[in-house]
Amino acid sequence: MVFASISFLYYFLPIVFIIYYLVPQAAQNIVLLLASLVFYSYSEPVYILLMLLAILSGFLHGLVIDKFKSQKEEKYSRMAMISSVVVSISLLGFFKYADFFIANFNHVFKANISFLRLVQPIGISFYTFQILSYTIEVYRGSADVQRNFLHFALYVSLFPQLIAGPIVRYTTVASALDSRRHSWEDFAIGVRRFTIGLAKKVLLANVLGELCSAFKAVSEKTVLFYWLYAVAFTLQIYFDFSGYSDMAIGLGKFFGFHFLENFNYPYIAQSITEFWRRWHISLGTWFRDYLYIPLGGNRVSTARWLFNILLVWLVTGFWHGADWNFIIWGLFFGLLLILEKYFYHYLFAKLPPFFSHLYVLFCVIIGFVIFDAGGIYDGVSSVMGMLGLLEMPLFNQEALYYLQSYAVVLLLAIIGSTPLFNVLVRKVKSKKHGELIVNLVEPVFLLVLLLMVTAYLVDGSFNPFLYFRF
Repeated sequence: MVFASISFLYYFLPIVFIIYYLVPQAAQNIVLLLASLVFYSYSEPVYILLMLLAILSGFLHGLVIDKFKSQKEEKYSRMAMISSVVVSISLLGFFKYADFFIANFNHVFKANISFLRLVQPIGISFYTFQILSYTIEVYRGSADVQRNFLHFALYVSLFPQLIAGPIVRYTTVASALDSRRHSWEDFAIGVRRFTIGLAKKVLLANVLGELCSAFKAVSEKTVLFYWLYAVAFTLQIYFDFSGYSDMAIGLGKFFGFHFLENFNYPYIAQSITEFWRRWHISLGTWFRDYLYIPLGGNRVSTARWLFNILLVWLVTGFWHGADWNFIIWGLFFGLLLILEKYFYHYLFAKLPPFFSHLYVLFCVIIGFVIFDAGGIYDGVSSVMGMLGLLEMPLFNQEALYYLQSYAVVLLLAIIGSTPLFNVLVRKVKSKKHGELIVNLVEPVFLLVLLLMVTAYLVDGSFNPFLYFRF
């Protein structure tokens, strides 16, 4: 089940919401846990057993880690923490990467091992990292062990962030698992955040996805069409994923949880370093805290720092998908970050912000074209097409037709990827009676968005979710 669906919006969510607020507070966690299990099993009834196994492993490992945390038995606590990492990564590796390793083994050693052809469990990359953050934090002493299995299972499986994040740290929601406060203010904020995220996903990301699909279906491509596709996909993945994060944060507020922000207008960044501080924040901070810093971070020799950066970004790319183009995508950004460390000050820092912004957008667009490729060859071919290095015309009538047809959506998406709208709202609020005007207009605006989304979904239009792949 996905948030952007009639079944979720008008059946699942209202039923869960009504039951949640009708039962006593002591039973609300049970309602949320059962709802989360139903939500997950709607799409993958078999793999719910895998998620429950991962939850049980994380819960038991946490208990063992806590039991042996004393100075004399610390080595057993460390062994339990390492065991948790091995079990979690093994489950993730087997179900997500088995065929990738088999394919490469067959290629290198000319073998003929049959593929397992496992269907990748939805959300496994996200809930695996949540379990790992818990056991590692318990080992470090920065989180108290959770002795209530129901609470721990709810932390891992909570449906607002289950299938696509943001990656929620246990310390962020630990107190809310025991007791939480509900208010009309949080509910109103949640409605606004969820509706805007839903509109970003359905009215922008989905429509941009139609343009990307049209490009891939066309046999006679042009340089213009390559760039149309590249820009459209770069915007699509932002509105798809940030829209989902908005919906997750909004849903969390419905039920008294406060998830941290996951996106902060990454396309206004002036450097690649800044871009990754603004994009998928929960993933970036996860790798920083649990891989980069334990490796030594930047408090090591230059050679070791270079190794740390490249390893982290290799793993970041591989986390996103079991194919070489994801690894290349990760290493591409790792190399850019290294180059920025040594040369950014000389190349861009003294120039007008426009040039550094242009450089960031160009690199990000190239990166996402590689990200979306069907393999290394497809990625290289697409980049060459964008640079005019393939034998093809600059444009044709078909490319111009799609540019004209999607110009308004592209323009709205470009504006929507900046803080311009929020800045305008704040300026209106600062005027006399401005806040009253905004408070009167906002509910109507949100209702119109919801009606437009509903009409789009009822029509059965194009409605993919990109991060199901990852």
